[in-house]
Order: sequence, then C-alpha cells, then structure tokens
Amino acid sequence: MSGHSKWAQIKRQKGANDAKRGQMFTKVGREITIAARAGGGDPDANYRLRLALQKAKQINMPQENVKRAIERGIGGGDGANLEETTYEGYGPGGVAFFIEVATDSRNRAAAEIRNVFSKNNGNLGESGSVAWLFEPRGVITVEGKPAQLEDIALAAIDMGALDFKVDGNVLEIYTDVADLQKVRDSLEKQKANITSAERSMIPNSTVPLDEDTALKVLRLADRLEELDDVQKVYFNADIPPEVYEKYEG
Repeated sequence: MSGHSKWAQIKRQKGANDAKRGQMFTKVGREITIAARAGGGDPDANYRLRLALQKAKQINMPQENVKRAIERGIGGGDGANLEETTYEGYGPGGVAFFIEVATDSRNRAAAEIRNVFSKNNGNLGESGSVAWLFEPRGVITVEGKPAQLEDIALAAIDMGALDFKVDGNVLEIYTDVADLQKVRDSLEKQKANITSAERSMIPNSTVPLDEDTALKVLRLADRLEELDDVQKVYFNADIPPEVYEKYEG
C-alpha cells in the first residue's frame, strides 16, 4: 500500500475523533465551497461536489454546515476569496512533499507552511521542484473479504481502472482522474463497500527510510495537515506498517 494511501486511512480515522472533527469540518467545508463555485450546487451535475459531500457524510458533518458551504460557493461572499494553490518541499531523508491548499491569503499560507518545514527538518521548495515525482490519480477504497475484493478488483479493471492493491480486507483501485466517477458509479451498482473515492497524487517512486527518519516524516506531515489552509499532504516515503502503528500509538 502506498505511503500516502496508508496515511490517508490514518487521517480518516483520526478525523472521527472529536478533537479533530472541527478542523475536518473546516477543510471539507472549503472543499465543498470550491467545488460548488467551480461547477454549481447540484451534486448530480457536479461530481467534484458529490465527492466532497460524500466526505462530509463520512465525518458526520452537520447538514447546516454543508448547506452554508454550498451557498458560499454559489453565492460568492467569503467563498469567493478562497483560492486553490500548491506548495512543494523536502522533508527528512529527502522525502518529497506535495501540498494542496485552499486559502484566502497566499502570503499567510506560505509563511505558515515554511515555518512548519523549518521546524521539522524540512525545506519549502520552488514550484515544480517535486511535482514531477507524483501522478494525479483517482483512488477508490473498498473494504470486504479478501476473496470478494479480488473479484471487485478484476471487475474494476474491466471498467477502466489502471491498477489495484489488496492489503488484507482493504482494496485500493487506481484510475485516471477522468475515469474516477465512471468506475465508482459502476462499483456502487455492484454494491461494493466503498469507504472513500477521491482524487489523489500518487508518487512515481518511493524513498525507503529507517524508523527514526520515518517518524520525523510522519510528524512533519501531521504538522502540515494541522494548518487550516492545508487540504491535503502527499509524500513519497516508503514507510513500513509497523512504523505507522508505532506513530499512531
């Protein structure tokens, strides 16, 4: 399982905790606002909005918050000030970091991200310094019995998926971003237990790390994701499962 994918699973689990829920509401709310601003407030006609609403449902975001986020997107107001941008840098062990941001102040976002890098043995890089190390992909996560997951994976390939990985009772299906909706909808019709479906940045190659460096990379990723302006953090570290377990503990 890729480093980011395992990290994404951990973040979803942490997002269920009360201490993180408010921050998750803020991030998903911004995602809803930007999606609605770009493609309108009808999720049937705006797949990006539909994905964002599914995230809101997964974290039990109140409907009142969801409604306000959509209204900000289609009605302007403070939603009109949000803009999407990316930042790139290097962490401990030369690990590449690609960071997606939604902010109403690029100067503030850049300053906060630079500060986190400098305090965690990393460096903020120039635009384009690490982007070439990642490929945009759709990632669909399905849970179920291993034998069942193999059948779902093969069906997904027939539907146009590019690749898949099975790790115990978790299946990850990789698609072209343009095919994410098609494959997800087809899996829904087959009653697959889809736990997430999102656009992601998958590393072309990974950097193997010792335990100490891997823990530093995870701490840096956590500190970055704690920033309100940061939506997603991707990195290309090859981190063993036992290190994730130690970090979670």
